[in-house]
Amino acid sequence: MRIHFTWVLLFVVCLTSPIAAEETFRTDTSEDEKLPWYQTVPGQFPPEGSAHYFTGELVGKDHIHRTGTIRVSRTDKQRRSHWDLPIDFRILPYGSLSYHGSPAALKDIPIGTHLHGLWYIKDEGEETKSLFYNRKSIESDFTKAFRLVDDFTYYQEKNELWQVDNVDLKEMKLKLVSQAEGEEKPTSIELDLTAATRVYQGKQVATLEDIQPGQNVLFNLTWATLYGVGRCTDLWLDEESRQIAQARQLAQHRLHQKDRGLAGIIDAVDNQKRILTVTLFGGIDSSLYEDFKPNTTAQVCVSEPTLQIYDQVNDKKGGPILAVNQVEKKPGSSGIQIQVQPSLLLEGFRPGRIVRIFPSGWPVVTLPEEETLWPERD
Repeated sequence: MRIHFTWVLLFVVCLTSPIAAEETFRTDTSEDEKLPWYQTVPGQFPPEGSAHYFTGELVGKDHIHRTGTIRVSRTDKQRRSHWDLPIDFRILPYGSLSYHGSPAALKDIPIGTHLHGLWYIKDEGEETKSLFYNRKSIESDFTKAFRLVDDFTYYQEKNELWQVDNVDLKEMKLKLVSQAEGEEKPTSIELDLTAATRVYQGKQVATLEDIQPGQNVLFNLTWATLYGVGRCTDLWLDEESRQIAQARQLAQHRLHQKDRGLAGIIDAVDNQKRILTVTLFGGIDSSLYEDFKPNTTAQVCVSEPTLQIYDQVNDKKGGPILAVNQVEKKPGSSGIQIQVQPSLLLEGFRPGRIVRIFPSGWPVVTLPEEETLWPERD
C-alpha cells in the first residue's frame, strides 16, 4: 500500500528563507528537474532549502561513527519492484537528529523508528548500495543525512496534532484525523495497533483501553508503508505525557553534549596570537550555548567528521574565550561564533577542521574506549 501522508513538504526550519529567483541547483520545489542537486562542500554550511526530503525506517546504525541504514518508505514515484530498498547513510558533521521533540544522538533512536529526513546527494564517485539484480532505491544517491526526526518531532514542529476519530480494539485499528495548516480538507489515516503499542497519558503508562475519540495525540510508527500507514509503537494521549517525553530526551541530550563538548568548525586561525575562530554547529539545546561567555575559559579538542575525539582528557588545550559573536545563521550552524586562545596550537587546529569545545564548568571526562579513535589506530 502506498503512503497516505503529505510528506513532500520540507521542514519549516529549511523554509525560513526563499530560494534565489535564478536557482543554480535543484530543490524539491524546482520546476527544472535538469538542475543538479546541491553538492555539500567540506568546511562550508549548505544554503537554505537545498536539501531533499524523504522518509524511511531506521534498520541499522553505528552510533559511534554516525552512520546507518534506512529503508525508504513507499511512494507513488516508485515502481513496485523498487519498494523497500535500503540506503546506507552517514550524518554530516553539522547534521542533527531529534527524538520525542528534543535534540538527540543516533544512539537514542531505536532501530525500527520511522524517520523524516533532509538529505544531500552523495559525493562524486561514491558507490551506492544495490541488491536483488542491481536494484537501487529511487533515493539511493542521497547518502548524506542533514536532519533526521521521528514522527513525534515532525508533527510537533508543524504544530499538528492528530485527533482520535475511532478506535477498534477488536480489529486493532486506530483512525485519526488532522487538518494541517493550509489544507482545505482534513487528512484521515488509519494506524495498526498491537499488543506492544506503548500508550502514555499524563504521568502514567496507559493502556489501549484508555484511547478515546476526541483525544489529540502524537505517535511514532514502525513498518511504515509496508501494510498501510504503519504500526503504532508509541502513542501520547495528552499534552502532559508529551511534555514528559520531551523533557526526558532533553535531559539525555544535555548529558550527552556535556560529556563530549559542543562541536564546531574552525573558520580562521591566527597563528601568531594562537586564536581560533570557531562557529558552533546547530541542532543543540540553546541553553548549552549560554555557557560560552567572554572572559571565561574553554578546552578545545581536535575532532574528526564523525565527531569522535582521540583522547579528550589528555589532548585538550585550554585557554580564555576572547569573544562570543552572533553571525549569519545558516543550515547546520548555530549562528554563534567564538574566539578562543588555547595554550598551544595543535596540528588539527586548521581552518575547515572540526573541534569540540568544553566551556568552563564542564568537566572533561574519559569516554568509553569504543567512542574514541584510539582503537582504530591499528
